Amino acid sequence: MSETRHDVLIMGGGLAGLCLALQLHKRFPDMSVCVLERRNHPLPPAAHKVGESSVEIGAHYFDTVIGLREHLDEKHIHKFGFRFFYSEGREDLPAVTELGVREVLPRTTYQLDRGILENHLGEEVRRAGIDFLDGAVVRTVSIDSGNDDHTVAYEHEGQAHVARARWVIDAAGRANILKRKFNLAEANGHDANSVWFRIDDKLEIDQWCNDEDWRLQCTPPERWRSTNHLCGPGYWVWLIPLGSGAHSVGIVCDAKMHPLETMNTFEKAMEWLKKFQPLVWRECDTRRDKLLDFKFLRSFSHGCKQVFSGDRWAITGEAGVFLDPFYSPGSDFIGMSNTYVCALIEHDRKGDPLGPYAKIYQQLYFSFYESTLTLYRDQYPLFGDAEIMSTKVIWDYAYYWGVLCQVVFQQRLTDLRLFSDLKTELESVRELNVQMQAFFRRWLPLNPPVNPATFLDQGQLPWFYELNSRLHEPLDDAQVRERMRGYIELLRNLAAGIVAQAQSDCPGLEGVAGTGDAAASPLLFELAA
Repeated sequence: MSETRHDVLIMGGGLAGLCLALQLHKRFPDMSVCVLERRNHPLPPAAHKVGESSVEIGAHYFDTVIGLREHLDEKHIHKFGFRFFYSEGREDLPAVTELGVREVLPRTTYQLDRGILENHLGEEVRRAGIDFLDGAVVRTVSIDSGNDDHTVAYEHEGQAHVARARWVIDAAGRANILKRKFNLAEANGHDANSVWFRIDDKLEIDQWCNDEDWRLQCTPPERWRSTNHLCGPGYWVWLIPLGSGAHSVGIVCDAKMHPLETMNTFEKAMEWLKKFQPLVWRECDTRRDKLLDFKFLRSFSHGCKQVFSGDRWAITGEAGVFLDPFYSPGSDFIGMSNTYVCALIEHDRKGDPLGPYAKIYQQLYFSFYESTLTLYRDQYPLFGDAEIMSTKVIWDYAYYWGVLCQVVFQQRLTDLRLFSDLKTELESVRELNVQMQAFFRRWLPLNPPVNPATFLDQGQLPWFYELNSRLHEPLDDAQVRERMRGYIELLRNLAAGIVAQAQSDCPGLEGVAGTGDAAASPLLFELAA
């Protein structure tokens, strides 16, 4: 039995683990890092993993922090933003409400073929001199609570091995190695399921109707590059193009409104699509011979009692917490968690006491997780209401770009002074978001159903465009505080405007306390004027 010793041992060589290895190498070139991955490389393109759509924080993490911009530009697809159609039972997309942008917003995001990406990451890790063992199966983990190394026993190429390391990181996804070891699993109250499959062909939504004027509303006329959401009460269907030429199709449902048993085989899923989203069914039905895979996941959303420890272990990526594929936050939380892990390891190298830093970084990370969870929990019934859901999407984007994106893009995740200085403002806007999500739920039963043939172009809102276009602007300490306070005030005004407009349409609708000046608010409703 061979034995090796490393500074950091990462269990799991998927997206989270390989990115963490590269991030650590960039920050600490002298560090000895080993990655153990159960799957054999190279991985198959297309039919590998979901989590193919990235948003602003995840895209920034991949192209800027990890340095993958050239690979992403060459091998993957530049996303045409998110796009929503309220199309349940419909076959006439130009005749329903569409929410999206006519022109691509300034901050580039990507549609990711996970097989291609993780193969490239594996090659980059090896080029960096990092030990990357694919086909390695972890058998036991021993965590030392003192100052001695941790021990991981694993099998590789039919042989038993032992690795000792100062740090052990669990990035093994739903294998949940450390979560199971320390009994850290935690329900989060969001009960949703998903099924998905890949078709080895492009599903070009732009060609699904004969309305040339509708096709040319976008510049370029390439809606297929978007993460397209086809929505109805309690569910949404995703269409995501992949750089390999395949297309990813998924159904995500509230478990109570659309039970998993109605779609947990390909044939059942197709029957479900035929009923609820017949256009998607039609396009997939003609391509049955190009089906690459079919998978499902029950109760995918989960929490974790602890992810960072002063005893020199951490859990990152899906092995820790996972929210929901709607808005594609998975890569965001990989990037944030990995950044906190790097910061903890840096504190350890400096000889700082780890316990206090592990506790506060975890508090911050969990606060981002809990705040984002409110966007999903109990909200799936809203998904079929074109007016309420479009308003919610605008609000959720503004909240994301105006608060969390500011922290990440300005490299302030570990800036404890910033969080202290803005404590009152951040707590108030977090509570405002909780109240707004509850307001959307109260609004639903009172709102007359409307689904006109309308293109709601978010890019026409100057403040919305500015939130996106200014993400990369470098700011000093004073400017960061000024901008975040200004954006929080914008959110107060936006909330007040949404509430005032909704109340004027639905008398008796209870509002949200503490909102700003409704008269000054830039409203989504202006888009439909």
